[in-house]
Amino acid sequence: MLSIFNKGLVKPPQELNSPAPLNSSVKPAKLSPEILKDFVSQSGNAFSISFENATSFAYVPPEKPYSIHQRLFCAMDEIYCIFLGSLNNLCSLIKQYGLSKGTNEAMFVMEAYRTLRDRGPYPADQVLKDLDGSFGFVIYDNKAKTVFAALGANEEIRLFWGISADGSVVISDKLEVIKASCAKSFAPFPTGCMFHSEHGLMSFEHPRMKIKAMPRIDSEGVMCGADFKVDVQSRIHSMPRVGSEANWAIWGSHNPDEIFRTG
Repeated sequence: MLSIFNKGLVKPPQELNSPAPLNSSVKPAKLSPEILKDFVSQSGNAFSISFENATSFAYVPPEKPYSIHQRLFCAMDEIYCIFLGSLNNLCSLIKQYGLSKGTNEAMFVMEAYRTLRDRGPYPADQVLKDLDGSFGFVIYDNKAKTVFAALGANEEIRLFWGISADGSVVISDKLEVIKASCAKSFAPFPTGCMFHSEHGLMSFEHPRMKIKAMPRIDSEGVMCGADFKVDVQSRIHSMPRVGSEANWAIWGSHNPDEIFRTG
């Protein structure tokens, strides 16, 4: 899977950019249209969808449709989702949310997102903690112009993210795609974490702890985009819940300025 979001829409942690100057042996990062074209050309079954703000989703259906680690694409009411993996407790979640029996994981994640966006009954970290299984997903809400991505904590599903030549954020489950697209400005997406385009990166496993950028050097001795880890010695101060009109409900009751720290 591949998702591309322009720099006007998504602002990732600045440490995702490699601080090292490119040398002649390193291929430069690609522009977003080239990344999308190259990804789609690698498979005859691939399809893509693009939006007016230079956002794109691309998806290749799995070769084994009944694999335990599914790859699903779904769209509903201008919300688009790519889901990887499977949820062991999907049936109970469907009952909890009052959804139809035919609901798959991608459909459920979109409904959970929409519930958080519109009503926000409790924090997003709690919703994600309730998911039992291996999962990674990326949601784009074309109506609200927001991005929401998360990766489960058990490390069975992997996601990678990076920065393209035009500053767009690129997310994929294929490491080779990210390396070819983003040069050295990439890193693994941190497990047990979620990212929202308006509120940044935080851990849903440890929502009251900050995320710390850790310098990362590859086998060639070149500084790459940073790894992001939970800082176990830090705490995020809670604050009163703000209503959904302020677009806080999806992120819970934490101050976004305190979520991310460096160094």
